[in-house]
Amino acid sequence: MNYILFDPPGTRENLLPLTFTRPVCEIRIGILNIREKWEKLMNCKTSWITKSYLSDKYPAKTGNENIYINGSILPDGELIREIQDLSDGRALYSGETLVAAKLSGKSSGNFDPDGTYEKVQSGKEVRCIEFPWDIFKQNGQAIEADFKLITAGRKSAKLSPTNQVLGTGDIFLEKGSNVECASLNTNGGSIYIGKDAEIMEGSHVRGPFALCEKSALKIGAKIYGPTTIGPHCKVGGEVNNSVFFGYSNKAHDGFLGNSVIGEWCNIGADSNNSNLKNNYAEVRVWNYGKEKFIPCGLTFCGLIMGDHSKCGINTMFNTGTVVGVNANIYGSGFPGNFIPSFSWGGPLGFTTYQLNKAFEVAEKVMSRRDLKLLTTDRNILSEIFRMTEKYRT
Repeated sequence: MNYILFDPPGTRENLLPLTFTRPVCEIRIGILNIREKWEKLMNCKTSWITKSYLSDKYPAKTGNENIYINGSILPDGELIREIQDLSDGRALYSGETLVAAKLSGKSSGNFDPDGTYEKVQSGKEVRCIEFPWDIFKQNGQAIEADFKLITAGRKSAKLSPTNQVLGTGDIFLEKGSNVECASLNTNGGSIYIGKDAEIMEGSHVRGPFALCEKSALKIGAKIYGPTTIGPHCKVGGEVNNSVFFGYSNKAHDGFLGNSVIGEWCNIGADSNNSNLKNNYAEVRVWNYGKEKFIPCGLTFCGLIMGDHSKCGINTMFNTGTVVGVNANIYGSGFPGNFIPSFSWGGPLGFTTYQLNKAFEVAEKVMSRRDLKLLTTDRNILSEIFRMTEKYRT
């Protein structure tokens, strides 16, 4: 059987700017991204159906028998059994949400997420990611589910006796991880430390928490769960209920709360975000699908930052700020709550961050991690630059 994860119509737009640079299933929530969860549970490899400008980097691979799965849905064993029991030409639904469809033979490569299929209703209500704030909102459950999935039948590396452990919850250290002179509180949830990751001395961590491969908590960091720090990140200061996708830094003091940070981002020293309005009102957040600010249903919502964006020291972000891809923000005062992709500036105004300059910075940043800015990445960023021009005028 061949499995393909598709971007559900409308959801991808609601998840922008995070999905400008990736399919929906590449969003990290918990310890793994959504695709990795499906692959680990089904013991298989998957491919993608996404926007055409992303398809060179994320191609679809079809076979004679294909099962197409909604890439915004968080999997579990029961749901997978329902999917694998599908007959040809049938689609599994949870309420009105398309979960999966099976197509074989001549129709195997003709999947349409808006198509008409013989419906089979799931016996359970699925969990899915529809808006950026769902990522930090559901991160605690996702950490616990991934923790069980990753650590089942395995033995943790030994935790150094220099650490103080509070609570009776689970702690798992992968090979090569290094944790010294830290306090680890598992009363709220599990703590996972990835391969070659480090928690430096004086750090205080409350679970649920995941520190992924080759990431580091700097000296004296204060982390409130549920928080995920993806691979190859450096994080310091105070962080509360936030998710870093990977390859991003917040290495110094400053507060980040109820936020989602993409890849290749950098948050300058002593930068802070508000995650609660002064009047305690429901937060309104910019939505690309509706092209306006919409209520998010939360009183706590911080910063949503797309890939390759950066801010200078002492930057202040208002509640529910959305920053696009490849924005560069600096200056005193609060910038607007919506900062378009490829913007350069701050509260006093923005100019366009030209592509050639953005490429130069991306090349330098990625080379520090022994990675290259590939032609496929340049093409994706070029298309995002073109698509988002209307927001910069």
